[in-house]
Amino acid sequence: MTGFLTLLHKELLRFWKVGLQTVLAPMLSTLLYLLIFSHVLEEHVQAYPGVAYVVFLVPGLVMMAMLQNAFANSSSSLIQSKISGNLVFVLLSPLSYQEIFLAYVLASVMRGLAVGLGVYLVTLGFFEIPVSSFLWVFVFALMGSALLGALGIIAGIWAEKFDQLAAFQNFVILPLTFLSGVFYTIHSLPPFWQGLSHLNPFFYMIDGFRYGFFSVSDISPYVSLGIVLACFLAVSWLTLGMLKAGYKIRH
Repeated sequence: MTGFLTLLHKELLRFWKVGLQTVLAPMLSTLLYLLIFSHVLEEHVQAYPGVAYVVFLVPGLVMMAMLQNAFANSSSSLIQSKISGNLVFVLLSPLSYQEIFLAYVLASVMRGLAVGLGVYLVTLGFFEIPVSSFLWVFVFALMGSALLGALGIIAGIWAEKFDQLAAFQNFVILPLTFLSGVFYTIHSLPPFWQGLSHLNPFFYMIDGFRYGFFSVSDISPYVSLGIVLACFLAVSWLTLGMLKAGYKIRH
């Protein structure tokens, strides 16, 4: 396990050494979302009964920050390694493709959890955020970050330059995140958009994560967990297949 632990340590140091950019900056941008949207939408969006809109907003923003940063960690690491040419040293090592996958995903999970925990702790200084079940909160935070970390590997392998990676993030990750119920409940949407939201896997991550705080959700948390787990297994299978074949990294 020495090689796996070394790669994991390298990936953790990669984002921690520039924590101002990779941890503190996302925390600040998430808090700005909270400040702006809580004032703009508070009178227009109906949250759960007995839950103030600003309190309702916090879990969604925490999860959004975790997902976006987990994706950014693995995808940016791979594209930087490909462009700089140092990815070859990872490929020449006796690491299996499963170990490479686990190292990148675990590092992405750690960055996602660090940002999410930071945002949550800062909001506690301004609002009282109840936590109904730490288990549900942790499970969805872990699965969501792992899924986006694996998806980030796919994007990093596929992209050949930074603008392609930016296009993947802007046209896939960002729309799915913003249309997942971060700022609203799907019951406030017209029937057509409610049905469309059920096709978005990010919705189940947000909804299940929010259930851990309020014990209220639009979908059963068990159904949400099953869908998120199925998506993670599918994305992981694809990612492992790309790593094994050496798609765009060995040839």
